[in-house]
Amino acid sequence: MSSSEKVGQSFGRARKRGELRIYLGAAPGVGKTFAMLGEAHRRRDRGCDVVAAVVETHGRARTAAQIGDLEIIPPKLVDYRGTRMPELDVEAVLARRPALVLVDELAHTNTPGSKNHKRWQDVQELLEAGIDVLSTVNVQHLESLNDVVAHITGVVQQETVPDAIVRSAAQVELVDITPEALRRRLSHGNVYSPERVDAALGNYFRRGNLTALRELALLWVADQVDAALAKYRAENKITDTWEARERVVVAVTGGPESETLVRRASRIASKSSAELMVVHVVRGDGLTGVSAPEMGKVRALAVGVGATLHTVVGDDVPSTLLEFAREENATQLVLGTSRRSRLARILDEGIGAAVVQQSGGIDVHMVTHEETTVRRRISLFGRSEYRLLSWIAAVVVPTAAAGLMGLIDRISGVQGENALFFVVVVLVALLGGVGPAMLSALLSGLLLNYFFTDPRYSFTIAEPDNFITTVVLLIVAVAVAVLVDAAAKKAREAKRASEEAELLTLFAGSVLRGADLSTLLEKAREIYRQRGVSVVHHEDGVVAAVGAEPPAREADADSVCEVNDGEYALMLSGPELSARDRRVLTVVAHQAVGMIRQDKLTVEASKAAALTEADQLRRALLSAVSHDLRTPLAGVKAAVSSLRSDDIEFSPEDTAELLATIEESADQLTALVGNLLDSSRLAAGVVKPTLRAVYLDEVVHRALLGLGIGGRSDSRSHSVIVDVGTVAVQADQGLLERVIANLVDNALRYGGTTPVRVGAARVGDRTVITVADTGPGVPRGEAESMFEPFQRMGDRDNTGGVGLGLSVVRGFVDAMGGTVSATDTPGGGLTMMVELAGAGTNGSES
Repeated sequence: MSSSEKVGQSFGRARKRGELRIYLGAAPGVGKTFAMLGEAHRRRDRGCDVVAAVVETHGRARTAAQIGDLEIIPPKLVDYRGTRMPELDVEAVLARRPALVLVDELAHTNTPGSKNHKRWQDVQELLEAGIDVLSTVNVQHLESLNDVVAHITGVVQQETVPDAIVRSAAQVELVDITPEALRRRLSHGNVYSPERVDAALGNYFRRGNLTALRELALLWVADQVDAALAKYRAENKITDTWEARERVVVAVTGGPESETLVRRASRIASKSSAELMVVHVVRGDGLTGVSAPEMGKVRALAVGVGATLHTVVGDDVPSTLLEFAREENATQLVLGTSRRSRLARILDEGIGAAVVQQSGGIDVHMVTHEETTVRRRISLFGRSEYRLLSWIAAVVVPTAAAGLMGLIDRISGVQGENALFFVVVVLVALLGGVGPAMLSALLSGLLLNYFFTDPRYSFTIAEPDNFITTVVLLIVAVAVAVLVDAAAKKAREAKRASEEAELLTLFAGSVLRGADLSTLLEKAREIYRQRGVSVVHHEDGVVAAVGAEPPAREADADSVCEVNDGEYALMLSGPELSARDRRVLTVVAHQAVGMIRQDKLTVEASKAAALTEADQLRRALLSAVSHDLRTPLAGVKAAVSSLRSDDIEFSPEDTAELLATIEESADQLTALVGNLLDSSRLAAGVVKPTLRAVYLDEVVHRALLGLGIGGRSDSRSHSVIVDVGTVAVQADQGLLERVIANLVDNALRYGGTTPVRVGAARVGDRTVITVADTGPGVPRGEAESMFEPFQRMGDRDNTGGVGLGLSVVRGFVDAMGGTVSATDTPGGGLTMMVELAGAGTNGSES
């Protein structure tokens, strides 16, 4: 192969992500590393460029021998606590760029100090570089099964790998042997050293443990294979059912028979260890839906039997059911027997029969239930709003038509008379009700036969056509009446559905707009014209109430809607509500309970946040003050003990130095206590500044004297250069002195040996005070964190106080209506800038 061809292949691999193949072991010692090495030799024999980067033999001679003459990339040694630990050398593999690399134990945790925390992250880098990888992992190291394995074996695995990493592999091959064979392998010393065999056989490698691990591995791989099958079917647009695994789909309507169907389907699924899915088909017109409580019962039952609940939309129910079943590769479909009458089944085969005819390779179970005997009633007496009118029209309209036909009988024929009575029957049937329609048809037939067909004025039927006409009139009347009743029922359902949707939208909109619980209850009271509405907890009593007479007990309420298994109840006093209204109000009750729980969670969260903040503050205070109190106290204690000692006679200079140490330590304690008191005052909100015009020159020099700077004997007096001129600001003199003192003290502590410069300048109606040093400064992005309590330049120095100074500065400056910020000093260092109102710009001088 030429060098250009090698470069071309290498470039192609770099652009294409490598493939990962994983050998999944059911337990340690089943031979996954051995299998990986065998595959490596087979690939190398076929001309593949193979190297071994990590192969863990665990002292097993047969595994070590299996490596043979494979090229090995030496591990990278990482120093950790005086020991050099071998790890995968990712850089060396990338430099070598083989076609295939062996990386054993994918779940391994790398030694601290390595580039990546986990070995699977190293493998991801190799795959991104276009290098194929063979790796291994045991089932107990899978993240999703880690707790299950720990419960079975009693051993918690510290090293895990995310399931998604293993599932992303191009191939996952299960390496498995029977528990008995693995235990024999251990007994022969092929897995562990002889001194460890007995302990292993009596603990982790018990027969029951190995059987359970084997089943976990098989189920996990089965899910992986199932996902691959679903992907293949989707990519190749395969809709036929493949009976690779039993899946049972049960169709429910949400009616009272649904629970019977789910339980029966659960028993069918359990016999074949099949997956169970519950599906509810919602008609596209939305007119045959069921209430949320009814579907809630079905959902709870589905969860109880380990099924999944699905909702699909479709006007053609049989086609929709079968389409869903085929998409899920279901093998069995469970339906309930029809509740329709025998006549209705003759006219329309129904959902069950249509599904059976179109099911193809899916087995269909028809389950009987008690609701089968409940038949739909046909309206014999007409719609309630037109009931009386229907019966009157059934008598009056045919009679009036007969009178009209008597007037024009000489000029009309039998066909015209028949047509007129057809129209009469249809008109009466349009009012609804099979009874009035049948009466109209019979009366029309009799009148037509008696007055207008030969022999006249007799009920004798001389021609068969006359009898057929009467029968046809009767059939037309019944058919039209049934259609009218069905259309009227659909219209009523549509109207109810529209009203419910409008009300639910109204209530949901109130919640989304941020309305409180009382507003929601008041809206319900207003819409349903109730005197009072309340939400009652079964233990705590009334939680919220509106109206003049809100009920406090169920006995006082006219309507009750319970939610959460009776934990809460929405009680109403007023006109009695229909079942439809109760259905809407049940949803409102759920919303109200949700708002109550949300309010409780908000209160609990705020309390928890306050407690957490207080606990953090307490911990930080104790941690910081414990050190900062000990340091000056230790200095005082040592100096006083030395002065009181009779064994050593100190010179005047030594005595003065010890006294100076005591004084300096006392000053540190005084500053510490002052900052703590200032912080507590700021936290309590009791800092009330008195603003007036003050000259900066006076304030700065008083602050320096407070720090002990400025005296003739003070060596630090030359380290502070003040250049504020005659600038005045609107501030509280005492607070401003503390601000300047803390800023200068902070600059002297961290600013190195160069002088600290204090300056001031007018910018419009504001005054900017600067305290600049030329020390090391602060890392980029950490300037703002310096103003938080207990921060000391990123906590790198434990000798500079509790870090309250700058937080006190910000609190005092905020109280005076100003701002404080930090920026870099040109040439290096840190500059603190305090911006306050100029004198005379924020009120008159007091």
